[in-house]
Amino acid sequence: MKKILLIGNPNVGKSAIFSRLTGVYVIASNYPGTTVEYKKGYLKLEEEKTEIIDVPGIYSLDAGSKAEEIAVEMIKDGDIFINVIDATNLERNLNITVQLLQFKNPMIIALNFWDDTKHRGISIDADELENILKIPVIPTCGASGEGIKNLVDHINTAKKNQRDIINIPDNSDRWKIIGNIIGKVQKLSHRHHTFFDLLKDASIKPYLGLPFAIIILLLVFFMIRFMGENLISCIFDPFFNILWLPLINKFSLLLGGKGFVHNIIIGNLINNQIDYTQSFGILSTGLYVIFAMVLPYVFSFYIVLSFLEDSGYLPRLAVLLDRFMHLIGLHGVSVIPMLLGLGCNVPGIIATRIMETKKERVILATLIAVSIPCAAKTAMIAGLVGRYGFFALLSVFGTLFFIWFILGIILKKIIKGESPEIFLEIPPYRIPYFGSLVKKIWMRTKNFLKEAVPFVLLGILIANILYSLNIISFMSAIISPAFKLLFDLPSEAAAALFIGFLRKDIAVGMLAPLHLNLKQLIVASVILATYFPCIGTFTIIIKELGFKSMIFIIAIMVSTSLIIGVVLNSMLTIIF
Repeated sequence: MKKILLIGNPNVGKSAIFSRLTGVYVIASNYPGTTVEYKKGYLKLEEEKTEIIDVPGIYSLDAGSKAEEIAVEMIKDGDIFINVIDATNLERNLNITVQLLQFKNPMIIALNFWDDTKHRGISIDADELENILKIPVIPTCGASGEGIKNLVDHINTAKKNQRDIINIPDNSDRWKIIGNIIGKVQKLSHRHHTFFDLLKDASIKPYLGLPFAIIILLLVFFMIRFMGENLISCIFDPFFNILWLPLINKFSLLLGGKGFVHNIIIGNLINNQIDYTQSFGILSTGLYVIFAMVLPYVFSFYIVLSFLEDSGYLPRLAVLLDRFMHLIGLHGVSVIPMLLGLGCNVPGIIATRIMETKKERVILATLIAVSIPCAAKTAMIAGLVGRYGFFALLSVFGTLFFIWFILGIILKKIIKGESPEIFLEIPPYRIPYFGSLVKKIWMRTKNFLKEAVPFVLLGILIANILYSLNIISFMSAIISPAFKLLFDLPSEAAAALFIGFLRKDIAVGMLAPLHLNLKQLIVASVILATYFPCIGTFTIIIKELGFKSMIFIIAIMVSTSLIIGVVLNSMLTIIF
């Protein structure tokens, strides 16, 4: 089977063209032996099934990061290259084009964002560019589908390149050739600023950009909450209450309404009824937590995150916060893994690979694991504490932000190593392509479910077994005096600590039946958010950073949760 590689710089619209070529069915895979992810799909060319691979974005074959190293390896195995170029940044994009020509593979150029060139006063002679490079040059627009059919028609007619342009001894000669090409094929003319131009300028200037960023992040928060709550009330709660509850009630009767097996599968009956928040059975609480309490917020988060990515705002947010992030030994681009961590800590930890040094990766992974609550955990905390109003939510999330900032400053000083700068390409604002957006949301949601469902159900299963064997009660009895003394929390709350290793959101949910007061809820929520990574995060930190770094991060987490728990309890005792 032929392999067609989509190759190009980051933010050149490869995802939109990939979606146009492959349709609905897409597979997300990790390159063998790494955590670098790429997408692949299939295209039928004259009754022949052809594999399409979306190669990670690359600026040059002289790889400067792990993702670029993998991209170079993938390029060596390709049969046909489709070099996707941002037509509004032709000179910069031709750098990788000229380097790809040395492989002599059949190659086509997709001159993407062709519609944007007209708005920017850029005129490109595509025929002359094709004549110079001796390979097909197809103007395209991934968002609208313009040129895609023409691109597909040229795939089988693409021939091996035999141009002398590949014989370039060094970089200076390469840029000289690119400059000559630009002089022959591109002309610029005056144009008036558009609304997007004005917005672009405003969103990266501190005086205007910071208020704009605050507004955006507040909108993100309220949109996620609005969408999540409506999905729960309009779809998931009716499904579980009207359709699912009668089924498991009948199953409960078949199992006799009690006993070890019943408690594991259905859970304990509360007042002779199944209570999704307290029964703690696999088919009751287990499925309800993941689908009716967690998934709506995670799905809503991925909608917003994908829109921010494809619109071009995330790189601007990274540039805007760059100076502030340097206070904790990082730079602005670290905002992106942190935002991913707000959906789920696992992809957030994986995304730390964009950092250049081990020091930066350890700092970023620690901050994500300790003080960046995932969407599932955020939803549970909001459900428990949110009924007490804004002050209660501010107490929890404000404390986590304080921990994030102070811990970052401390880690910057105690972890040895350098924090070099990363230069980030800022794409223009664009209206996201709907097909690509839907596909990205679907893939992220599917991967989340694949990761979350087994661990949630495993957590419920183990929790029930431990409860049935009185192991949790025994361990809780041992630590409950210290728990009461240090944090003013009941012994039952101590049991949540043991479950938190499996799923922190479940551990937070275990606080609901305990009828804690506001002070206790705030203290317990902060401790559970900071003290130990869930098993998925635990595993991925070892995989990404090694066992030694994992031990260091655990020590930081446990000591942080202990200190902040004692201090927070003392402060709130005075306030209340």
